[in-house]
Amino acid sequence: MAEATPAEHRPVPRVRVLLAEDQGMMRSALALLLGMEADLEVVAQLATGDAIVDAVLCHRPDVALLDIELPGTSGLDAAAELRRQAPDCRVLILTTFGRPGYLRRALEAGAAGFLVKDGPVEELAAAIRRVLAGETVVDPALAAAALSAGPNPLTARECEVLKASVDGATVADVAGRLHLSESTVRNYLSSAIGKTSTRNRTEAVREARQQGWL
Repeated sequence: MAEATPAEHRPVPRVRVLLAEDQGMMRSALALLLGMEADLEVVAQLATGDAIVDAVLCHRPDVALLDIELPGTSGLDAAAELRRQAPDCRVLILTTFGRPGYLRRALEAGAAGFLVKDGPVEELAAAIRRVLAGETVVDPALAAAALSAGPNPLTARECEVLKASVDGATVADVAGRLHLSESTVRNYLSSAIGKTSTRNRTEAVREARQQGWL
């Protein structure tokens, strides 16, 4: 009968981590630092949001560490899709933008954690372990800001129209993209401008982004 392996010689179970970050230097640095943790292993690194779901289904990470602002699919939209297609993968949002609206949207999308990038890597590593253990981990200052900010006043359709209005798009352009009449688009824009207490749609888009509603 084979002798039992002494506890000190047994391999440490490694947490498989997928990292999605569009800035190459940041992505490489995070992967390197996390890889130095004895119990963490970065199994995939991505620069775009469109590749997240397929990569998770392929590599089967325990935790997906996602930036919000990614080319293609945002980290928030990817989190919502992972909840449907890979519910065993825990999602931790890591972002430069500590906006209250982002936190609410992340939790609604099924994310288990939300941290800003200015924290130490030891804190991030601890958060990965905590979300894997079933906890929800949220930056305390951001949580307090989200509670004081209140919910997003914009409807889903108003958000959609504002998103389609960026980059100088005309009302006709927006109407064509969303298959709406121009008068309907104007009504949604007018409502969004009123709810954001701004003077025009450019300011409404800026305010909605600043709050994390878009």
